[in-house]
Amino acid sequence: MTPHASTASTASPNLFTRTCTFIAKACLNIGVVGMVLLVIAVLYQVFGRYIMNSTPTWAESSAVLLVLYVTMLGVAVGVHDAGHIGLESLLVLAPDWLRMKLEILIHALVVVFGVVMAWNCGVLAESVMDYKMPTLGISEAFKYAPAAIAGALIALFSFEHIVALLRGIEVEPAWH
Repeated sequence: MTPHASTASTASPNLFTRTCTFIAKACLNIGVVGMVLLVIAVLYQVFGRYIMNSTPTWAESSAVLLVLYVTMLGVAVGVHDAGHIGLESLLVLAPDWLRMKLEILIHALVVVFGVVMAWNCGVLAESVMDYKMPTLGISEAFKYAPAAIAGALIALFSFEHIVALLRGIEVEPAWH
């Protein structure tokens, strides 16, 4: 719960807030499916290595790729749900008039970080788009796309927090 929770109104979420929550819940669900696929890929790799004595080459590469997607989507959902490391202990000590300004500043800095992350990871993904991962036969860009997507989502969700602060409402966590 954020320090401004006691002053939050009961204003109903608008389309933007509902859309962000929908996206965060979709990321959470995709992450769960990704974890299941990751477990299956690792189990198949272990089975192939120790039972069939023939390690499937695609299993390790796909597991690494799944870890990237699950982690990056999880990071974005963490920003949406305000589950990231914050300075809330210091914000509690600040007077109300300063607390909201500091929270907006923190979220604005996270927006900037997300935009920079999305842009640079997108540029990196584009630069390796023509190269193929030998074990999977897909573009190397798939390794860098999750960070670009997560950066965009981090920026979106941080902007959502700024809007929620200005409207005096709480952001609904994705796991509800």
